[in-house]
Amino acid sequence: MKLRSAVLAVVGLAASLLVAGPVPAALAETPAPLPEPKVHPVQVTGPATERLNLIIMGDGYQADQQSIFHADVDRNLAVLWATEPFRTYRDYINVYAVELASIDYGVRCDPDSRVRHADGTIRDTGEREGPINAKNTALRMIYQNGCADPLSRGTVYGGAPVNCQDAAGYYPPGVNPCETGSQAHNRILDNYVAPVLGIPRTSQNIQTLAIFNTFTYGGIGGTNATTSGGSPQGPLISLHELGHSLGTQADEYPYSLRDVVRPCYTGNEPGSFHHTTYTSEEQMIADEHKWFRWLGEESISGGKIGLHEGGGTWPCGQRRPSEHSIMRWIGFDWDQPGREHMVARITGMRNAGQMSVRHTPAGTVARDGVLWVETGQPRHHELQVTWRVGGPEGTVLQTNNSRSLDLEALNLPAGTVVHVEVRDPVGPDGIDWVRNPSTNNTASNSGYNGPRFVQTRQWTVGDTTVTPSAPAAEITSSTPNTQPIAGDEVVFVRTNNPADRIVNVAWSVNGSPVANPHNSRNLDLGKLNLPAGTHKLVATVTDPAGPGLSDSVEWTVDNALPTAPRTLSQPLTKLGGALEHPVYFNGWDMWLEPQDNRAGYAEERYVVGQLRLNNDGWFNYFGFPEQPMPESPFQFRHSGTDVKALTYGNLGTGGLSKAAFEQHLPDDHPIGGFVPGFGTHVVEHRAIDPAGNVGNAESYKATVLPGSALECTTTLTGRHVRVTAEQGVTCLTGAQVNGGVTVRPGASIVIKDSTINGTLVSTGAQAVQMFGTTVNGSTQIAGTTRDVTIAGNTFRGAIQLANNTQVSANERFSRLAGAYGPVFVGNQINGALACSGNSAQAKDFGAPNKINGAKSGDCAKL
Repeated sequence: MKLRSAVLAVVGLAASLLVAGPVPAALAETPAPLPEPKVHPVQVTGPATERLNLIIMGDGYQADQQSIFHADVDRNLAVLWATEPFRTYRDYINVYAVELASIDYGVRCDPDSRVRHADGTIRDTGEREGPINAKNTALRMIYQNGCADPLSRGTVYGGAPVNCQDAAGYYPPGVNPCETGSQAHNRILDNYVAPVLGIPRTSQNIQTLAIFNTFTYGGIGGTNATTSGGSPQGPLISLHELGHSLGTQADEYPYSLRDVVRPCYTGNEPGSFHHTTYTSEEQMIADEHKWFRWLGEESISGGKIGLHEGGGTWPCGQRRPSEHSIMRWIGFDWDQPGREHMVARITGMRNAGQMSVRHTPAGTVARDGVLWVETGQPRHHELQVTWRVGGPEGTVLQTNNSRSLDLEALNLPAGTVVHVEVRDPVGPDGIDWVRNPSTNNTASNSGYNGPRFVQTRQWTVGDTTVTPSAPAAEITSSTPNTQPIAGDEVVFVRTNNPADRIVNVAWSVNGSPVANPHNSRNLDLGKLNLPAGTHKLVATVTDPAGPGLSDSVEWTVDNALPTAPRTLSQPLTKLGGALEHPVYFNGWDMWLEPQDNRAGYAEERYVVGQLRLNNDGWFNYFGFPEQPMPESPFQFRHSGTDVKALTYGNLGTGGLSKAAFEQHLPDDHPIGGFVPGFGTHVVEHRAIDPAGNVGNAESYKATVLPGSALECTTTLTGRHVRVTAEQGVTCLTGAQVNGGVTVRPGASIVIKDSTINGTLVSTGAQAVQMFGTTVNGSTQIAGTTRDVTIAGNTFRGAIQLANNTQVSANERFSRLAGAYGPVFVGNQINGALACSGNSAQAKDFGAPNKINGAKSGDCAKL
């Protein structure tokens, strides 16, 4: 991952970089005409009539900022292709990027008033511009009420800019300089995009996404979705908004205004397929209602599928399927009910409701001809093609999933009906993504037996013979080869279809033939078990009727997995074990550097990083909200960090993201009772590269303790004969004490990474904190008045902890999780451990101690 300023080119987007941007109309003496919009095909997988078509347009990018626009497009698509079901159905979608030069940079009424940085990005420079309402941009984007509301986030196509008539010189004749954003959107689609697609702007299978040029969070759903190009969360906003626009899904978060707690919902059953007023899973199953088929399953977005309180912008009264799907908190995946719905909308081309299948023209066919179907091809599984003689209930032919059927060998009598079924095996007996068996194709009731996943065709055998086709060998379509493909995907070619024969397809890897006994047009690379690295894959088509005729296509196979190396903030100490295990007060920071070998790419590409906390759903890594990308770390804290009334990096109950008010609701509120996340956590992290390879996850543990590091008044290092802490805070750091250590009443001591070759005796101290230290004598800590925190130490002798008072560092945690006494975490004790009279039992916060001697008193349960 690189700084946005360094990302100046994107594969597949042949952007020509203009060197000078126009100046605002108010300052221009002689306006220079804006360059014409340019339409760049990013990926074209088939005819626009048979695909979803994603049109990405830039707003607020001046002429010399188009490379930034293309980098933002790449980042958005990288996250899209890393997220199911888009990862699997990537080749069902055409993508075009449209360069639009704006007169001004940025967005009208940006609540954070971002300014243009020297590198061209619109981000936080320490300066502010307003907020202002005078920006003149290509699509007239505006933050709704952003000039007055600092929490504004909905960004829409606005009205005509202020003083728009003064900008007439920037536009060619016939363009109204005072057009609205919607009018500009329609004009650009009509005049520049529709001619490339060959279908009108009003086609239902066109989805636009406008990326606006600012670091400020924002976006909105609809057929014309929007997102922030520079925001760390921009690509995640895109996914959420596509959930609205394409998936017809509703919001699951618990507010209408971020900082306002609404009362519980008391209305009728919501119309949304993923919201309900049901309170009983048993009743939902009995009534076969909404997502009943998924109840109890482990959610792919974390937790279990059930009835989770809150949703539909209400904090309670409506319930949702999972704790935190992408429709609740951006960063997570869709859960199973959401994914089930999204894949149906993709394969059915939104509202068309039909999976695309090309085929031999219907009707009567020659008795010795060849029938064929052309199907879509998911990237990670095969479609099932079943041929029958005698109609839909007829005899199944063993064709090994062939897309072609040679009738001559069957010698069928005239009048015989030949039937074919093309099925995407998404049901429970397949990849188990769609459990609804419905045959409908509606937005809310698309099942695995319906036309979005199943298509049938049939023909009647005649008594004529076929007229042979002229010799030809042609690959008519294939898995795109404009960039490397993943090492586990199913690669496809589609060929010309002669009337009287089947052309041959041969596959080779690195020049060596791959067995293809059934003349398949598909090759499952995952079954080849290719070694790690880069490989050359070739498909060659030949015509048996035309010796010497051939066509071929070549791909680079990227079978090298990406990685996401981590860097963690400095811990108090590290514990032993198979996993790295640092210990912190209150929380820690994590930097990820997602990286790939880039074989087959001519330039930098965005590599997606992901993290998972306590096995609770993969979350996209983006640095941290409102912080520079990508040098800012993700911040894990016991109760998260509040940013503009939302909480991120939460280790407590409810998961990584929450509305800030959820942390402070009364305990008896339906979503109240928040418990801060002190304790031991497991974090996994991985990367997904542009080819779609998912890297192996690495993991570590981190233990978070309540409290804080004491500020030293005296610091001792090196060798000492004896140390006595008389007053203030004495810190031993990397020290070696060859006698004993004594802590007097009222004093405090912090011992870190040190060795004590004697006894440690503390009586009546304010605080005793020890990290990563070895004590070779006995240890007695008694009468401490505020804090005993001991983590990652080795004690060669016995330990006594008596009559210590632990003052809670977090009242909410102590009240809801229980009071804790001395913090005793991940230590090794060779002698006995005795505890008595402490304010509460000693607590290890999920990081057990290794105690070789006897345990007694308050420490017996350690």
